[in-house]
Amino acid sequence: MKTRLLIIILLLFWTQCYGQQTLQLKPTPKTVAWGYYDASTPPAMRIKSGDTVEIQTLITSSPARLEGAGVKPEDVEQSLRDIYKEVTNKGPGGHILTGPIFIEGAEPGDVLEVRIKQIKLAIPYAYNAFSPGRGFLPEDFPYARMRIIPLDEKRMVAHFADGIEIPLRPFFGSIGVAPPEVSGRINSGPPWVHAGNLDNKELVAGTTLFIPIHAKGALFLAGDGHAGQGNGEVDITAMETSLIGTFQLIVRKDMKLRWPRAETPTHYISMGIHEDLNEATRMALREMIDFLVNEKHLTRDEAYQLCSVSADLDITQLVDGNKGVHAMIPKAIFVKR
Repeated sequence: MKTRLLIIILLLFWTQCYGQQTLQLKPTPKTVAWGYYDASTPPAMRIKSGDTVEIQTLITSSPARLEGAGVKPEDVEQSLRDIYKEVTNKGPGGHILTGPIFIEGAEPGDVLEVRIKQIKLAIPYAYNAFSPGRGFLPEDFPYARMRIIPLDEKRMVAHFADGIEIPLRPFFGSIGVAPPEVSGRINSGPPWVHAGNLDNKELVAGTTLFIPIHAKGALFLAGDGHAGQGNGEVDITAMETSLIGTFQLIVRKDMKLRWPRAETPTHYISMGIHEDLNEATRMALREMIDFLVNEKHLTRDEAYQLCSVSADLDITQLVDGNKGVHAMIPKAIFVKR
């Protein structure tokens, strides 16, 4: 009897540790949403809460434009060619987003916990570009430029130019869920309550993003891969590339959020998103105060003071319609008693 019980326990342990399969979702003309988030988009995949999915995403540029900038035709992904050839339902934005993924049990009012387990480069190059009328200084740069940037995955650096190497820190510029159904199709460019095009360079492997859910199934999408980016993303692009991300998606019914929030191994992060930079800053600060009051049990006065002496406020991005600000407070200050 004891032997049989031991076997059952070992089988359960093995199933929990090794039996969970990582699903895969690759970009095809039938598994992408080009330029939009929309609660009515048919799911490309259905999963259970807690499942892990490896999602491959595509660079946000056309094959012709990449080749014109110097990329060899054989180095342009076939999936990108297929999508440019076959997908006609697109816009108003420009991001090719892989998904959406329907998570069973997700309902409006819940929170989606997105554990970013791993991010890998899919191609050995990135690009940075600006064009007339876009970016933070359009009056200073009323013309177009595009630069192909080789990526060295072995050394994890980008060769920007002779004598300039940039450490790679890959992340997805756009990670989000469907917006409220009443919003219809929205542009993939501006971030909002659904998260989306946050362009937050802290969302690297090891970070967890929390997104309020607004539609049944959540309808998770990812794209706009970046090999690295400076805070602000001032010319409107980062080091744009194709990435492969591994995400564990968990429905949290015990959490309530108004805006996206994140947690790295070292910091708690709140986010503010608004067309006015001052308002975005106020939002990020108020969200951090709410977090400190609700999770760390400070008074509002204490939380405000702690933000002033320990939180860093950074400009996430300035160029996507709604501007982004994020507040970061280090975990290390919360010492155990």
